[in-house]
Amino acid sequence: MRRLTNKDLVNLYYEELWNKKNKEYIDILFDDNITFHGSLGLSSNGKEEFEQYMDMIQTAIPALFHSIIDIVVDDQNIAVRALYTGKHTGKLLSYEATNNRIRYNGATFFKFSEGKIKSIWVLGDLNTLIKQLDNSVN
Repeated sequence: MRRLTNKDLVNLYYEELWNKKNKEYIDILFDDNITFHGSLGLSSNGKEEFEQYMDMIQTAIPALFHSIIDIVVDDQNIAVRALYTGKHTGKLLSYEATNNRIRYNGATFFKFSEGKIKSIWVLGDLNTLIKQLDNSVN
């Protein structure tokens, strides 16, 4: 099997891990000491904490879909502009399920080491997301 490129790792992160919810990819894609900072202000260190974060997001938005809009690649870094879509059917932060469809943009910055993702930093358009979660502003 050929060695996965950093771009392959990022594509698999979105398609297999998030969109297909295949958690086996946590071990395939991530360095043991992965650091993750999500746009919701939540961070995780290590694979286990990332899996807990993923479970929380999938409980709140079970069919959350990640689309890559743009991708910029250099030797050890990748930046992605993404579109997130889904339906808010479970509690997310302080927001109870609204059954609202959500759609918002984000940017994710990946760093790599020895063929694995070692750092992920996500910046999402929280203003747009919160408007969709907060029924009182609609």
